[in-house]
Amino acid sequence: MDELLDGCRILVFDEFHDAGDAMLVARLFRTLLERRITLVTTSNYPPTGLMPDPLYHHLFEPTIALIEERMDVLDVSGPVDFRREPRPQEVSQRFATGALLRPGQEGAAGLPPPGPGEAAPVAVHHRDLPARAVRDDLVWFGFEELCEGRTAVPDYLALAERFPTLVLADVPALVAATRDARQRFANLVDVCCDRDVRLVLIGTDPMTGLAPGSPIQRDLDRTASRLALLRHPEAESAAVESAAAESAAATG
Repeated sequence: MDELLDGCRILVFDEFHDAGDAMLVARLFRTLLERRITLVTTSNYPPTGLMPDPLYHHLFEPTIALIEERMDVLDVSGPVDFRREPRPQEVSQRFATGALLRPGQEGAAGLPPPGPGEAAPVAVHHRDLPARAVRDDLVWFGFEELCEGRTAVPDYLALAERFPTLVLADVPALVAATRDARQRFANLVDVCCDRDVRLVLIGTDPMTGLAPGSPIQRDLDRTASRLALLRHPEAESAAVESAAAESAAATG
C-alpha cells in the first residue's frame, strides 16, 4: 500500500459498490484520511446503499458513517440516457454494429452456427477457454462457458485484444442466471463496449423479466443502456410491418 500511495494526492475509484470494492475501501479509507489524500469515487448507489448484500452490509456501516462525515456526496444522475440518443452518421462504433438475435436468426445475420469441427481452445490470461468456433477475427462462446464458469475481466480483455467480433450464444434472461453470471455478463458487455468489440448475443433478451426499481435492475442499468446500442432485428422487422400496415390502411 505504501508503494501504491507514495506521492499520491488524488485517488480515483470508479464503479464502487460491491463487496470486494467495499472491503478494499474500508481498509484504505482511514489511511487516505491520515495522509490527506483526496478520494474521488463513483457509484450507482448512495452511501447507505453501498455493499447492498444484507449478509455483509452491517460490516461496512462504520465506513459508510465516515464517508457521510468526511466526503461530499454529489448526485449527477439525470433524465437523459445519452447512449440512446441519435449519433452523428460519421461516428463509427463497432460495438453498435452488434445485435441481439433469436435462435435461428444466425444465418440471416451472416453467422452460420458452429460446425462440429470448429470447437477450439482459446488462450487467455494464462489458461484456455473452450470456444465453440474461432473464425479469423471472430470467436464464438456459449453463455455457460463464458459467464457461468470461472472467468474474469482479464479473460475478456484478452479476448477483446485478439477478436474484433465476439458471439455469445444461449443467452438467458438474466433473472434466471446466477448472481455471479449476471456480474460476469455485465463485465463482458463493459469490456466489449469500452474496447469497441462487435458483440452479437443469441438467445433471450437478457433484460427480460427485470422488475423496474429492483436491486437487479439497478445493478444492470448501465448494461441495459449499452445493450440498447445493439440491433434487435426482430423489433426492427415488427416496426417495418407496423409502418406498412398503417400506410396500407391510410391509402385504403
